[in-house]
Amino acid sequence: MNDSVTANGELVSVELPCSLETFLVRQSLLPKSVVVELNGEAVAPSEFSGLQLANEDRLEIVRIAAGG
Repeated sequence: MNDSVTANGELVSVELPCSLETFLVRQSLLPKSVVVELNGEAVAPSEFSGLQLANEDRLEIVRIAAGG
């Protein structure tokens, strides 16, 4: 059985256990450059490393862009 999460509407296979921080790095995202919502709840960046993903979690990930 393959575990998966939905990230920005796309099903992504994930090897559990996996922290949110590890997931982001595996998706080539810098944890300090994104804002994350997990199952409808905002997640503080300080929680990324300790928060474990579960099968069928839903993530919304927004990249922070500098600019003017």
